[in-house]
Amino acid sequence: MNVGEASLVRRSKAKEAVPRPPLTYKEALAWLYSLQRFGIKLGLENIRRLVAELHVDLRGTRVIHVAGTNGKGSVCAMIDSICRAQGHRTGLFTSPHLITFRERIRMNGDMISENAVANGLTTIRHLVADWDPHPTFFEVTTALALEYFSEVKIDVVILETGIGGRLDATNAVQSDVSVITPIDFDHEQWLGNTLPEIASEKAGIMKARVPVVSTPQRPEAEKVIRARAAECEAPLQIVIESYDRSPIALRGDHQKQSAAVAIAAIHAAKIEIDDKVIARGLASIDWPARFQRWDKRTVIDGAHNPAAARILAETWREIFGDQKATLVLAVLSDKNLRGICEALAPIGNSVFLPKIRSERAAQPEELTKVISAITPSLPYSITPSIDEALVLTRATSNPILITGSLHFAGEVLAHLRGEPAAFEECTQ
Repeated sequence: MNVGEASLVRRSKAKEAVPRPPLTYKEALAWLYSLQRFGIKLGLENIRRLVAELHVDLRGTRVIHVAGTNGKGSVCAMIDSICRAQGHRTGLFTSPHLITFRERIRMNGDMISENAVANGLTTIRHLVADWDPHPTFFEVTTALALEYFSEVKIDVVILETGIGGRLDATNAVQSDVSVITPIDFDHEQWLGNTLPEIASEKAGIMKARVPVVSTPQRPEAEKVIRARAAECEAPLQIVIESYDRSPIALRGDHQKQSAAVAIAAIHAAKIEIDDKVIARGLASIDWPARFQRWDKRTVIDGAHNPAAARILAETWREIFGDQKATLVLAVLSDKNLRGICEALAPIGNSVFLPKIRSERAAQPEELTKVISAITPSLPYSITPSIDEALVLTRATSNPILITGSLHFAGEVLAHLRGEPAAFEECTQ
């Protein structure tokens, strides 16, 4: 019996121990979301145990691991799209989702099926029933993705970190290249209050002698990255240039640098691609809520920290010039409200502040105080719902910018598409 056959036998035996019938998709998600009571716990002990007991085997698969504060999801989407355009079978793991949990785990561009989610979570639930400490929401989700990728024939797996890097559950996997996108302030309660502290956590995805590809960083972050790369004896490439050979489906000049980083990461992983395929892949990226043009007047963007909001404002000016936006804004309460509002206020003509589903959302009344302190002359209005906010924005003459949170962007997209909102909000 070869190694592959032995692995399949082990998985089969593990699944034989699972009670039948398996959970339904709805039951499986209800159990998964119940794990949020365990909060966010950074560490690798649980995920390593899960990977071992699920017999995850990614040998023969190229693994690209992406960390950073902003832009890591876009870089992952670019890598995935280019590799698929070349004919490689890909597995993509990202977070958070916008509308449905299944967005987080994709095989060759297609979302994981409800049955695969239900069966995978049934197995994991049975496996961890008596674990102490119990795995968290993100640990179980990561394990579900890795087990799924190991069971299907995948050429390239792209993993986006959830929070940080060093102790993020995705860091339990041996990668073929480490990618670091722009580092800035976010999740300070877990990663530290200084840029070097945050950079140290992000740089923790580096592995011994595994190539590293990074965007240009602020000096204090770059110093940490260079030191960590030297410690790991990892070849480091800081990608200065931007990609401008063909159109990119994602808007904004900053995406040209993201594309250059994505291409460099693919080359560093020794994955064969050619220029025509790169152009085709970059032109066909589907990555919602990143300066997404819903219609001629409406843009949806999930910018959720000051650095992302500043880039959003720059992109707005690139597209709309001096034309101001009617802002529809909702921000999570644990974010830097003032920093986000300071970045967006200069491009705003007026602001609508809807009440949204998320229990984590900052109250509109709190946002009015922040906006009034920054720009007293900027008109604002609290609305009881997203629907009313959207109706009121249509009565204005300005283009519309819906932003402040990926959770909010997802809720708006669900509303506009007439789809059910996400099963339940999630922390990662």
